[in-house]
Amino acid sequence: MTEKTIGIIGGGQLGLMIAQQAHGLGVRSVALDPAPDAPAFRETDDRIVAAFDDAAALERLCRRCDAVTYEFENVPGDILVPLCERYNIPQGFRPLYDSQDRLREKVNAREHGLKTPAFAPVHDEASLREAVRRIGLPAVLKTRTLGYDGHGQMVLRSERDVRKALPMLSVPCILEQFVRFDFEASVITVSDGERAVCFPVGRNIHRDGILDLCVVPADMSDGLHRRMADESRRFMRECGYRGILAIEYFVKDDEVYFNEMAPRPHNSGHYTIEGCSTNQFRELVRFLAGMPLEEPRLTAPTVMKNILGQDLAAAETVADEAHEGVYVHIYGKTESRPKRKMGHITMVGTDLSRYEKEWAGRFVR
Repeated sequence: MTEKTIGIIGGGQLGLMIAQQAHGLGVRSVALDPAPDAPAFRETDDRIVAAFDDAAALERLCRRCDAVTYEFENVPGDILVPLCERYNIPQGFRPLYDSQDRLREKVNAREHGLKTPAFAPVHDEASLREAVRRIGLPAVLKTRTLGYDGHGQMVLRSERDVRKALPMLSVPCILEQFVRFDFEASVITVSDGERAVCFPVGRNIHRDGILDLCVVPADMSDGLHRRMADESRRFMRECGYRGILAIEYFVKDDEVYFNEMAPRPHNSGHYTIEGCSTNQFRELVRFLAGMPLEEPRLTAPTVMKNILGQDLAAAETVADEAHEGVYVHIYGKTESRPKRKMGHITMVGTDLSRYEKEWAGRFVR
C-alpha cells in the first residue's frame, strides 16, 4: 500500500504533535509555516517556508499531499475556498468560516440547538448601550475576530467600564451575557462523517485568560457527561462537519452553555496523548489517512498543566527528575517569554487535589 502524506497548514505545537502521531501511524507529513524554525519542522518529513496567504505555496502543499488540514483558525478564506474545490481538504472551509467570527459562531450554535449566553452585535457606542440595556451587567465585550487566550475581550461591570471599553469599538464586537458558571469544560470530537468519537470531558482552569490546567474526568454526573458528548456529536453531524472539533462549554449546575469552538486539535486535549487509549492528534491523522476511528477511553485520572515561558525552567527540572506517570512536552520554540505557551506536562494518575498538594507550588502562581 502506498504511504499516505498529510499536509498541515501551520507549524506550531499542534502541527508538531500531529506530525509525531503521523509517524507512529506510518503516515508522512509536510507542514507550511512562515517561520523557518517552526516547531513542527522538527518532526515533519518535509517543509514549505511561506506565508499563510501565499496562494502558490498553499497550492504546492496541496499537490504534494493526499489530504490537508489546518492547525489554527485564521487561514484566509479567499485562498482556502478555491483549494477546497480542487484538492482533498476533507474538513473543508465551513467550520473555519463558522468559528472565525464570534457572532457567526454563536448564531450557528444556537441555530443548531446548543444553548448560548445572551448576545448582541455591537459596532458603536449606541449599539453597545442598547446591548447593555437588553443583556444587563456584568457582560463581556469581545472583538468578533482574532481573539484568543483572553485577548480582545473585556468584562463590563459598571458604567465606567462601558466608557473604558469604547476604544474596542474600532472593530466589530459582540456583547455576551456574563455567565456565573461553576466551571468551563471542553469536549473534543472526531468524525469521519459516518462515525464520531468523543474524548472524555475535561474541566478547564484558566489563569489570566490562558488555560492553566485541564482536569480529567471533569467533576460532573455521568448523565451530564453523556449529554455533552451526545450534543457535541449531534452538532457536528447537523453542521456537516468532519474531522476534529473542540467545543468549550460553560457548566452551571445541570445547564450547559456553548462558549466557543475550534476546528483543530485543542490545548485542553493535550492530556489525551498519555491519558487516553488514543489521542486527539492520532484520531485526526487516522481521519485524514482514511483509517477507521478508534473509541478513546481514559486510562486514569489525569491533570494537564500548560507550561508558559515563566514556568519553562521548572518544567525542564521536572523532566530531568523523570517521575513515573509524569510526561513533559517542550515544544522547542526558539524564544521564551512570559505567557507564551512553551510546553505542557501531563500527570497520569493524578487528580486536582493531588496536583495542588504535590505540584502547584513548583510553578509560578
